[in-house]
Amino acid sequence: MPDMRMNVQMDVPLDVEGLNAFYGPAQALFGISLQVRQREFVVLQGLNGAGKSTLLKALMGLEVRTEGRISYQTETGRADIGQWPTHRRARAGLGYVPEDRRLFTGLTVRENLAVAAGRDVAAHEARVLDLFPVLKTMLKRPAAQMSGGEQQMLAIARTLMTGPRLLLLDEPCEGIAPVLVESIRDALLALRAGGMPMLVVEQNQLLAASADRLVRLVAGKVRGS
Repeated sequence: MPDMRMNVQMDVPLDVEGLNAFYGPAQALFGISLQVRQREFVVLQGLNGAGKSTLLKALMGLEVRTEGRISYQTETGRADIGQWPTHRRARAGLGYVPEDRRLFTGLTVRENLAVAAGRDVAAHEARVLDLFPVLKTMLKRPAAQMSGGEQQMLAIARTLMTGPRLLLLDEPCEGIAPVLVESIRDALLALRAGGMPMLVVEQNQLLAASADRLVRLVAGKVRGS
């Protein structure tokens, strides 16, 4: 007889319960509970300082101290990853695109992609260039010579080169021309159609309108989803 509980867990790759986060003695998140289901595009919204970026950092094990449960479905089974180091979370398939992109600006587009991929560079590169065809014309261009929107596409593409199982994106459309916002939205929707779950911090309404679900943070607490 099928284990229905196991099926439910597999359908919820990320399950956060009672998550608190601290910068030193200062608490920034208070009892956050949320889920990201398989093939779900969840947009996280809130005012500046509400804790949106802090939540993504907490999920990745960056900069903040956390309490609570972060349950994640890895390839080998379900695990509470709350005490794992960042590199282990990334190897388990959490792909993170920070707001500041953190590109190697002195390297070309192709070099940025190759650095992230490790093995199977050609296969991963073909996939991300299909998602972001504008990058095909820029493979030899240094990242420093790209527009903000083009750099954002490269940042997402570089993370995809690692073969993530779930994406965390911080303000991917902030300050970007509308035509490039549409390209990013279309790429994210194509990823979702292929089965990729995503948690995206985003105020841009063009992107938010495509979400399966909106979650709002107010002063470090979830206020509806």
